[in-house]
Amino acid sequence: MSTTEGTGGGTATRPSAPDDTAQPAEHTATPPDDNATAPPTGQNSTPRTDHDTTPPTGQKAASATGQDVASATDHEVASPGAGGDAAPGGGGVRLGPVWGPAGAALLAVLVATWWTSSPAVPGITLPGPLVEYGLPVTRLAMQLCALAAVGLSLLPKLLGFDDPDRTEPVLSGARAWAVLAAFGWAVTALAAMVLSAAELSPGRAPDPGAFVEALGSGQGLVISAACALAYTFFGLLAVRFGENVPAEIRIVVAVFGLLPLPVSGHASNWYWHELSMVSMELHVVAAALWTGGLVAMAVLLARHRDLLARALPRFSRLATVALVVVGLSGLFNGLVELALSPITRLPGSLFTTHYGQLVLAKIVCVAAIALLGANIRWRLMPAVARRRPAAFAAWAALELTVMGLAYGVAVALTRAPVA
Repeated sequence: MSTTEGTGGGTATRPSAPDDTAQPAEHTATPPDDNATAPPTGQNSTPRTDHDTTPPTGQKAASATGQDVASATDHEVASPGAGGDAAPGGGGVRLGPVWGPAGAALLAVLVATWWTSSPAVPGITLPGPLVEYGLPVTRLAMQLCALAAVGLSLLPKLLGFDDPDRTEPVLSGARAWAVLAAFGWAVTALAAMVLSAAELSPGRAPDPGAFVEALGSGQGLVISAACALAYTFFGLLAVRFGENVPAEIRIVVAVFGLLPLPVSGHASNWYWHELSMVSMELHVVAAALWTGGLVAMAVLLARHRDLLARALPRFSRLATVALVVVGLSGLFNGLVELALSPITRLPGSLFTTHYGQLVLAKIVCVAAIALLGANIRWRLMPAVARRRPAAFAAWAALELTVMGLAYGVAVALTRAPVA
């Protein structure tokens, strides 16, 4: 066996070239046919074997009935477009599942922001449209970049390390995409910090330094951006040295960067501060692991049946736990926020306030996601595990689209007035 350097800097084994001195296999001699004649001059003198699918000179490649000369065998590999396994690293990236959730999230956050916007009050200067709509869109982009980094970091743990010849070409692409996602995360976090400072001083030039010094939400954005930059550093090392840079380091850094984000939402003002913060952080981390992992599989593994069969059962167990955590923590956060409002009362505030209606919209989204996830787990996963064709990419894209709607509603929810 010989070794060659992998795309991610690690080493992968491949069979060595055959030994020229090896003796050929022994064949049973076939007596010559007395009726055989030598081929005419100019034609190949090599006799055709039973496996030769090349038609003789002057004959058609297919018969008059339209049948192919070479019949399909058990070893035939379907093309990627037909649902077969694609060679790792050979065009296996599908960006289609990304655009649906991104578009749904953008639409949801814009509509929800418009719907919950405060009316103009004479004598009070409100932020302009650039800040009013730009801040939630920027925070949404930050969340999406963060969950992409988390999900791509999780991929090595889902695939395992026992078959680097198959997994390394896919993982090398995941590491490169994760670096781009982490850098986008850092940029959008800093942009959100500037827009948040502008929101607090409408009509004046924003002062990000004063915003960070005075408010915990600004400090949380700075910490999150710093974690994103730290992830970018470790991600670049992983691009160069492969999985010699442990995936656990990247997962921990990415998850740690998510923890300060709830500070900028309603959780920072709740009376039950400690309990609400823990609940919100569990909610954010579980949602990122769940959504990010599904994005990574839909984009990078949908064309590789063998790799998908390996990763999907492991992810399904993680997604089940994440669903329970996201559902319970989200319901707790919304109901407690409404219960602590001195102006409105439950259960009527669920239906009479914009905040309560957004909570109901999130509950509907989570219920729909649970049904779509159950379809993948109980209906599609058995076929995926047997490496049979399954519409995983289409169902995953639909589930991610609903997740995008939920993310858009969640971003608007952190800024919506409770009363």
